[in-house]
Amino acid sequence: MPGALDLGEQALAAALAREGYFADEGLLTAVHLALRLGRPLLLEGEPGVGKTEVAAVLSRVLGRELIRLQCFEGLDSGQALYEWDHPRQLLRVRTAESRGQEIGDLYAEEFLLQRPLLRAVRSARGAVLLIDEIDRADSEFEAFLLEFLSDFQITVPELGTLRAAHVPVVVLTSNRTRELHGALRRRCLYHWIAFPDAERERAILHAHVPGLTGEAATELVRAVRRIRELPLLKPPGVAESVDWARGAAALVDGGNGWPHALRRALGLLIKDEEDTRVLERHAQEVFGHR
Repeated sequence: MPGALDLGEQALAAALAREGYFADEGLLTAVHLALRLGRPLLLEGEPGVGKTEVAAVLSRVLGRELIRLQCFEGLDSGQALYEWDHPRQLLRVRTAESRGQEIGDLYAEEFLLQRPLLRAVRSARGAVLLIDEIDRADSEFEAFLLEFLSDFQITVPELGTLRAAHVPVVVLTSNRTRELHGALRRRCLYHWIAFPDAERERAILHAHVPGLTGEAATELVRAVRRIRELPLLKPPGVAESVDWARGAAALVDGGNGWPHALRRALGLLIKDEEDTRVLERHAQEVFGHR
C-alpha cells in the first residue's frame, strides 16, 4: 500500500485512522480526489483543526518524504526554489588561485542549495509537499507558485530545466488571514476543515492519550467544546485538547480528581492572558459546580 495514490476511500480512511487521524466524510473525499486526480489540495480552517497534520499523515501512509515550505511575509522564489552557495564558491576561487589551479565550474551541482520546491521536484521516490500558511506569503509569491503548480518543473539557467520524475502530492494550508487569489483556488481542490464533532474528538483523544477513560474523554470534550464557544482570541485546537488530556491525566495519577486536574492543566489548553480571564469568568458553566 505505501506509495499508492489510488487507494479507495475506505482503505484511505483506515490508513489515516491507523496513523491517528480521523477524517470526516468531506475531508476524506477531498483527500481521495486530490490523490486520484493529481490536484493540489488547499485546506483552510481555524488554527489547530489539523490542516498541517493531513500532509504529515499522508507522507507516512504513502511512504513519501514530507517536504515543508513554511510561508512568511517577504518569502521570495529564491528561498523557495534554490540558491547558490556563494561562500563555498568564493572559497573555491580563493583556493584555486592560491594553488595556481583552474577554478572549475562554479555552478556545478555541489554548489546548489536545494530549497523545498526544488527538493520536491527532484525527490527520487516522490514527495508530499506541504506549503504551510500560504496566506502569510505575499500575493506576488502566490502568483509565482501558481506557475510552479502548473507543470512541476524548475529552470535553473546554469543546469537547464529540471522536471519532476514523480509529481509531488501537494497540500496547501491557509488560516485565512487574507483572501487568496481566485487563480490559485481554481488550480486546487478545496476543503474547509472545521473543528471535529464530539464523537471524532473523543476518538482522537483515545488514539493519542493511552489509558484515557471514556468518562474522562467525554467530560474533556464537553468542556473544550464549550470553551470554543467563548469569545476567545485563540480558541484551542485539537492538538491543545490532546495536550490538555495528557496533562490532566498526569495530574490525576498524582491523586487529584479529574475536574480539578482539568482546571490545573489549563495552561496546556489556553495560551493567552486575555483568554484566561474570559475563561475564569465562565468557569462555572464550563466545569460545572464540582
